[in-house]
Amino acid sequence: MSDVQEQTVALDPELVDAIVERAQQLLPLGSLWAAEGGAARADSPADGGSDADAREALAELGRRLGEMYPYGDVRYIGQILKPPHPVAWAANAVTALINPNNHALDGGPATAHLEKEAVADLARMFGMPQHLGHLTSSGTIANLEALFVARELRPEGVVLSSEAAHYTHKRMCALLRMEHETVPQDEGGRMDVEALERRLEQGGVSLVVATLGTTSLGALDPVHRILELGRRYGVRVHVDAAYGGFHVLLAGDDPTVDPAPFRALPEADSIVVDPHKHGLQAFGCGSVLFADPSVGSLYLHDSPYTYFTSDELHLGEISLECSRPGAPAAAFWATTRVLELTSGGLGAQLRRSREAATRIAAGLAAGRSSRLVVEPELDIVCYYPAAERASEISRASDRAFDLLAERGWHVAKLTVDVDWLRRSGAGIEADAETVTVLRSCVMKPEHLGIVDEFVETVEEVFSGLV
Repeated sequence: MSDVQEQTVALDPELVDAIVERAQQLLPLGSLWAAEGGAARADSPADGGSDADAREALAELGRRLGEMYPYGDVRYIGQILKPPHPVAWAANAVTALINPNNHALDGGPATAHLEKEAVADLARMFGMPQHLGHLTSSGTIANLEALFVARELRPEGVVLSSEAAHYTHKRMCALLRMEHETVPQDEGGRMDVEALERRLEQGGVSLVVATLGTTSLGALDPVHRILELGRRYGVRVHVDAAYGGFHVLLAGDDPTVDPAPFRALPEADSIVVDPHKHGLQAFGCGSVLFADPSVGSLYLHDSPYTYFTSDELHLGEISLECSRPGAPAAAFWATTRVLELTSGGLGAQLRRSREAATRIAAGLAAGRSSRLVVEPELDIVCYYPAAERASEISRASDRAFDLLAERGWHVAKLTVDVDWLRRSGAGIEADAETVTVLRSCVMKPEHLGIVDEFVETVEEVFSGLV
């Protein structure tokens, strides 16, 4: 086991036992642990294994899960990972016992309607006057669907995205046989709008992908300016807000969040946002929304054994995915009943995370041994040891990553182009093409309580390395 793994905490065996016991109570008759008449079997291998086998399997699972990073701990401040809301976890677990399929209404009548309601809530959050949309298994699939629709509407033409955009777009364009080009990023990690306009002037562009919250820096592409150019040159605009979309709840309310890109969202042709990032859901819950409901006709397909229980729209009729679990829809719907998609609901959690990120950034910027890559626009903070040469920074960052883990602080790494970093104001010697820096996703509201301790620890570690 590695040093990092030794910092993790195994699941409590009593918790595992409690989960198994509750599962036995909830499972319906005829299932794995239930006998005829409702009595628990002691041993029934023909029906799927004994109760003892099940308990041992889950106990072993608990031990194996203990080898992971402590994602739920406040000192985990690395990748885009945090536990789902307790209501989301419970709703997902309970619904999974039924295991509905949201492809057709006869496969999941209740959960299909819950999904439609949850997606309508997302559309209202973005201020879309009308919409067509659904949940997906990931942001990657959601972006694939947006690109698919764009290709069907405009088969010819290039797709543009920023060099800081998620690699999904280039990969999905290759899958769809769509030509893709990259637009340079500016010194803040946002799409360079002037470079975009120069490319649009050349013609032959069908779609521009704007990123609202890059997964490297959390940078906000100027969606309002990109949409203006899209209208001028007759180009569709898709907004990949998988990471930053829920911060629309802070736009105009939190003075540290630029409202302009978010206020322009109702004018976008399509939007992607991932509830499994800032929406407090377990992984496997993305979403895509289209401003024009008529694009649903592009999904038209024949399935004579599927859509027969209702004249109402089946979600499978507007999705590229076929079998689609109903449990994530139930979990997201239930969570939004506890934390509404409003400034005072889910927005209150995001506001605390944003404040923690700005305070961490300010502390590191003021430190003697640390430097910021850029000022954070959301809740991702990237920083590095104040060495003189790029190679020294990379070596110190790698060592700091390990030293912080030894102290119980788990961060992440990011590789950036040295010339870009120098262009953003960093006075370092470019003795390498790239440089490794540290990256923290300050996603938990609880991070607000550890700001000073984290900054002091990073400064102490950096000071011993540079």
